[in-house]
Amino acid sequence: MAINLQKGQRISLEKENGSKLQNICVGINWGAIEKKGLFGFGGSKEAVDLDASCALYDQDKKLVEVVYFGNLKSKDQSVRHSGDDLTGDMGGDDGLDNEVITVDLARLNPSINYVAFMLNSFRGQDFGAIPFASIRIYEGTPKRVNEVFAKYDIAHGAGFAGHVSMVMGVFYKKNGEWKFNAIGEPTKDRRLEETVRTVTQNYL
Repeated sequence: MAINLQKGQRISLEKENGSKLQNICVGINWGAIEKKGLFGFGGSKEAVDLDASCALYDQDKKLVEVVYFGNLKSKDQSVRHSGDDLTGDMGGDDGLDNEVITVDLARLNPSINYVAFMLNSFRGQDFGAIPFASIRIYEGTPKRVNEVFAKYDIAHGAGFAGHVSMVMGVFYKKNGEWKFNAIGEPTKDRRLEETVRTVTQNYL
């Protein structure tokens, strides 16, 4: 399966051999902000605290629960958060995800119909000020990437500068099959609860 997904595109999660994708990961990699010293000498690093989160909804689009740094596992254990990274890469891009949310679609409570992913800058640091920040949504595990089917460069991508929150994408169930809507849109929200409300109102 080779998917070159565009923002706003909707795809089925069925493979060419007819099997379904089951293990989904959303990984975020970012770096600390570099501050130049007086007259260009010295300098320092400013830690950046980005937060990946996931909201689960039932078929009536009613919010069931949110998995985030303060709630690392869904009640059915199908959604897991790797934990809060408060700094980003302080020594340059190590190529590894700083936070990962994993979803086992087969273990999701059958009442869940929507799984939405969001990103917030906890301290309000502008996406455009971060030297590098990227999101990839892939099949596999945090240690094994099988297939990347959506990527966003939020540090350099058009439209992200001036924002501190975004909606990454939504998995949704239609006629019993899971599909994915790649959203990749910045929002005007400042806090997670505001972004969850935006998803509920505009993206389900």
